[in-house]
Amino acid sequence: MTSVPQNPAPLTVAASLVAVEGAVLGLLGVLELANLSSARLTMGLTTAVFFLAYGGGLLLCAWLLVRRSSWARSPVVLAQLIQLGLAWSFRGGSTTWVAVALAGVAVLVLAGIFHPASLAALADEPEA
Repeated sequence: MTSVPQNPAPLTVAASLVAVEGAVLGLLGVLELANLSSARLTMGLTTAVFFLAYGGGLLLCAWLLVRRSSWARSPVVLAQLIQLGLAWSFRGGSTTWVAVALAGVAVLVLAGIFHPASLAALADEPEA
């Protein structure tokens, strides 16, 4: 029986953080659905669907990263770059802590994804 190699720690951390991001976005989608009103029905529904789809996509990518599927890396990197832009918009004033949290998580995920051990684990043709 052959043993499956364990994922490197940076990849595991990155995938875990992406899963948390996906869960938070899913929760935001559910909360948006719970707060629908007739005055903003269309906006509320589209926002909820966006958050649920984005969160579901991140959860899928996190699961695929754990399973060493290399194609999941690209959407995760794009999501982190978007998150860095979002963090920039929260800088200054009373929302600085939000900017720091968003940027910190994005940088940790990017560092985990681009770590040499993670790149080797996600390579289509593993090195000998």
